[in-house]
Amino acid sequence: MIISLKKKKLQNGKFSLYLEYYKGSTLNIEGKRIHLRDFEYLKLYPHQDPKTASEKKENKEIDTLSEQILSIRKAEYFQGKFDIKNTAKSKRSFLDFFFEKTEDKIDSPKNYGNWTATLLHLKRCISPNLLFEEVDENFIKRVRNYFDKEAKTKSDTPLSLNSKYSYYNKFKACLRAAFDDGYLSINYASKTKSFEQAESQREYLTHQELQSLASTPCKYDVLKRAFLFSCLAGLRWSDINTMVWSEVRDEGDVSKVNFRQEKTDGVEYLYISNQARELLQTRQSPTDRVFTGLKYSAVYNNEIVRWCNRAGISKHITFHSARHTNAVLLLENGADIYTVSKRLGHREIRTTAIYAKIVDQKMKEAANLIPNINI
Repeated sequence: MIISLKKKKLQNGKFSLYLEYYKGSTLNIEGKRIHLRDFEYLKLYPHQDPKTASEKKENKEIDTLSEQILSIRKAEYFQGKFDIKNTAKSKRSFLDFFFEKTEDKIDSPKNYGNWTATLLHLKRCISPNLLFEEVDENFIKRVRNYFDKEAKTKSDTPLSLNSKYSYYNKFKACLRAAFDDGYLSINYASKTKSFEQAESQREYLTHQELQSLASTPCKYDVLKRAFLFSCLAGLRWSDINTMVWSEVRDEGDVSKVNFRQEKTDGVEYLYISNQARELLQTRQSPTDRVFTGLKYSAVYNNEIVRWCNRAGISKHITFHSARHTNAVLLLENGADIYTVSKRLGHREIRTTAIYAKIVDQKMKEAANLIPNINI
């Protein structure tokens, strides 16, 4: 790669300085050569024709600064190319960097909680004085061994497989970020294996149970509508809770929801059934919440349990069970696994495959529903 300092004329009598990263060339499908370039604009603007002493001084300072930036970018490139550590960044504390990455997640409560819990564990197995220059494969192995053999819960019991999976993946994410930010010259995250994730119990409602629940009074109408909507559409609590009317599009006889998933930050375009649309009720102002008054609280969580009990359902049902219900009912009624995966916004189809196993189990159970006959 060739890194060059370049400038572009502006209409205001100044230049705009930028770096060009030339990455060679390639041929497109038509056989035409395409040059591969990236650009970094420095936001430095020297005068095209400096006349005063002040303008000349300003240009000289900008020239010096731009050349320094060019040198730094070239040094960063060669550090990565030849696995040379950044000596300044290598002196930083690993736990200090992990804490910084943890605080970046503060706007996502559940994720922030997982990062915080991981940090507490890392403080038990990593010295606060450990620097990035001391990070090597033996360090990675020690941390993995801690989560596998030594880490305990608050109840002084070994971590579950899913906890190991979650905490160690946060550690790996930090290693990856450190590599991307230039604190490490080796991406150790790609060199260490994650723990296997155990399949969790996914409680869901059958179609008959869902019908019973829909016919049973719930103390809070907005909670009932939101839960049933999740059963029919498959949206998470976080996306339903924050949904506003500008995200609901009525297009003739069909409706869809355009939204950004809070968990994955991916943009989704989800068609919903007419019955699901009816649960949203009358359209309000674009910035108004669709489910006004819906909130996460122990009161609402307890009401879901009571509502299920009144409907004769003894399963441990939470709001997230509605999403599981949607997946199972779609698969049972003929939807292919790829379509279900896209509707649920899963990044990997193996996540959706867990629901397919549930449906397969029901098929096995159905094989023995017919009583024996005399042959």
